[in-house]
Amino acid sequence: MAKDLEILPSVCPLDCPDTCSLSVEVTDGEITKVRGSTANSYTGGVICNKVARTYAEFVHGPNRLTHPMKRVEDGFEPISWDEALELVYEGFTKAIQDYGSEAVMPLNYAGPHGELAAASMDMRFFYRLGATQLARKPLCGGVRGAAYSSLFGSTPGMPPAQAIHSDLVLVWGTNVTVANLHFTRVLKDVRRAGGKVVVIDPKRIKQAEQSDMFLQIKPGTDVVLGLALAAELQKRAALDEAFLKEWALGAEEYLAHANQYTISDAAEICGLELSDIETVLDWIVSAKNIATSVGVGLERSASGGAALRAAMSLNALTGHHGRLGAGVISKSGAFVSKTAETLQAEHLNPNTRVVNILDTARVILDRDAETPIGAVMVYNHNPVATHPDQRNMIAALSHPDVFTVGCDVALTDSMKLCDVILPACTHFEHDDIYGSYGHNHVQRAAPVIAPVGESLPNTEIFRRLAARFGFDEAEFRATDQELMDQAMTDLGVSPRDFPLDHSKFYGGEIGEEGILCATLAPSTPSGKIELFSADLENRFGAGLPQFQPAEKAMPLTLITPASDKRINATFGGCSPSEGVERLEMHPDDARARGLTDGEDVLLWNALGEVALTLQVTDAMQSGVVYVPKGAWLASSATGMTVNALISADSRCDLIDGAAYNDTYVDVRAI
Repeated sequence: MAKDLEILPSVCPLDCPDTCSLSVEVTDGEITKVRGSTANSYTGGVICNKVARTYAEFVHGPNRLTHPMKRVEDGFEPISWDEALELVYEGFTKAIQDYGSEAVMPLNYAGPHGELAAASMDMRFFYRLGATQLARKPLCGGVRGAAYSSLFGSTPGMPPAQAIHSDLVLVWGTNVTVANLHFTRVLKDVRRAGGKVVVIDPKRIKQAEQSDMFLQIKPGTDVVLGLALAAELQKRAALDEAFLKEWALGAEEYLAHANQYTISDAAEICGLELSDIETVLDWIVSAKNIATSVGVGLERSASGGAALRAAMSLNALTGHHGRLGAGVISKSGAFVSKTAETLQAEHLNPNTRVVNILDTARVILDRDAETPIGAVMVYNHNPVATHPDQRNMIAALSHPDVFTVGCDVALTDSMKLCDVILPACTHFEHDDIYGSYGHNHVQRAAPVIAPVGESLPNTEIFRRLAARFGFDEAEFRATDQELMDQAMTDLGVSPRDFPLDHSKFYGGEIGEEGILCATLAPSTPSGKIELFSADLENRFGAGLPQFQPAEKAMPLTLITPASDKRINATFGGCSPSEGVERLEMHPDDARARGLTDGEDVLLWNALGEVALTLQVTDAMQSGVVYVPKGAWLASSATGMTVNALISADSRCDLIDGAAYNDTYVDVRAI
């Protein structure tokens, strides 16, 4: 019997800067293959292995949620949508009657990045309900955003494709092969043209092996290196004084502060060879166009915001802005005019209390609070697998006095703790429009398959909830087509009419897009790059980058960057993630503990123990161990993952963000 086969366009919605265009093979109504497409010129037909090998299983595999369910004594049983909505209504209503509307709290983050699925009808619903609100940025990425904005305002940074014009690229705290794949192609082109690539990272990542210099820095010390480089550049008379006079504010204060560190200090504190630092300085002095790409890895320590500001300030100090190939690679998605205030109906916002997302478990467990949490809705998020202090998160979501609703595509560890589960569509099953936080293309996607089972798009789930609560305002009747049109403006075409088979590029002609300090000015209060930030000084006492070393309570530092199997925790229930997760350790550390490669070990501290398989490798530096983030509980015989070892109280210097890398552990054989 002949099979009905189609090849249809789509877009990857996951929490990654690349937002790839996809070509999806659909056979008899099911997704059978996912490949890259050339609709987006930047992603250019290439996608990561994670998406290519796992997405079909994620959509149609055994973990897929296909029906609403409620908790019963021995697990869950399917129920109708009407019953599910009624249970949610009753649970939320009881919490509101007992404690007020702020007793209801959404717990969502960045599962899908489509404008509609990520934050549209859901925000309208919780605003109208009067629920507690979340400050989500401290979980990941927000510290980098705050550091960038303190220097440049909301003005877009350099798009990654523009680095082809650079002759020196600093790749600082970002594993581009795993989490920014298409930038690796740009780096290859830079080197082919005779340029140099410097990688600065605690782990010898794959890109480090394809670079001209690798600085294997101790976690959390990056700010010292950034300040020492600035001070040494001043001593070498290598600063661009004319640029600083025209485009920068606070250079004198910054440099006076930076001079507390010499490059010899940096070598000692950061664990680097002095000769390597001197070589990088020579390259900076001689470069014509420097591009600096900073990742979220830098933000994951007590001095995270300072590290980011110190790294990004080097371009201003040396005058590497204002021309093609010179700049900081960040925020290029800001070329697109998103209108979140319209899409989310910000006018409905009742300005209720705001909780830092890192504090949600503590807030839920505080039963003596003036307004305790009585109901939680988890969606677009797997907090058990992604938040610090995993034990408390599990206790919070399973607390007997808290009604917990889950909405997801897959039966995650977080969904298993819920009282009611609502099945959500994947992005392959609904309309959406996509910007990107890593490039400046806009793409639209339409469904390529029908909703699996009884699953519904996020927008429809929250429309139905709004109707059950009697919210009959026009904001809750908007169709997905109307929501798309409300998501972005100044695009030259209605978002709902975007073509499906190619992206649209914003910010000028490709290769000549907007350039900071040339065609674009910083949008800071001064209109200049603010090397001293009065705003950060007033809010955090962090007007200048300060090194704040965390107290190392145990012998090994744990770092938990991206996995090559998952995107954060997404795909954690699929076959590539089956089995025990690995722990990478330097040979000297393994030898000191009598451990061998391939051995089953326990990674532990006062917060818990995690079972892992040891991989002994000189890719790690002595004193630092690595476990990929996002694993699910089934990966460890102890029923915990590395997030159980990370304290929710470890915070960095800006916006009270998570300092994941300030986690200290030891390892022993099982």
